[in-house]
Amino acid sequence: MQRPLNKSIGLLGGSFDPAHKGHLEISKIAIKKLKLKKLLWVVSKKNPFKNKPLYSLKQRIIKAKRIVKNSENIQVSYLDKSAGSSRSINLVNYLIKKKKLKNIHFIIGSDNLIKFHKWKSWKKIVKLTKLVVFSRMGYDKKAKKSIVANFLKNKIIFINNKPIVISSTKLRKKALKNF
Repeated sequence: MQRPLNKSIGLLGGSFDPAHKGHLEISKIAIKKLKLKKLLWVVSKKNPFKNKPLYSLKQRIIKAKRIVKNSENIQVSYLDKSAGSSRSINLVNYLIKKKKLKNIHFIIGSDNLIKFHKWKSWKKIVKLTKLVVFSRMGYDKKAKKSIVANFLKNKIIFINNKPIVISSTKLRKKALKNF
């Protein structure tokens, strides 16, 4: 039987369509500020709120691994099959029950906090993890007034990072123009 890890870990999940240096930057900040032993980048096959990914799952995993290759505390994984779906609640349950992980910091951007109440079992996610929200330019004010922020009051860890101007959306648009 595996022994539980008592050290804090971070969980940054998403389609990573594509992964980029902004993901790496917030990961490094999270590791330092939250004193994380490890940060998992969990690449999902598909985001239930988005259209079909531009890049294949294999391409996204390869790109993510390439970006973090020099960061020993960041690990790229694909766990949809093991967890039973790409839903965050299934992933959190899998990590707690099967991998015996404790003290999980669930990392999202302020853009995601705005719609977090629409995620499957979001209340259970915040009960089982510590919710960490990174600043995203243009979303912070609305995020701090969101349903989830009001529900959790002071239980969210807000990270005021420098603006990160790169985004997967911008990179996909640029890639589509070059086709």
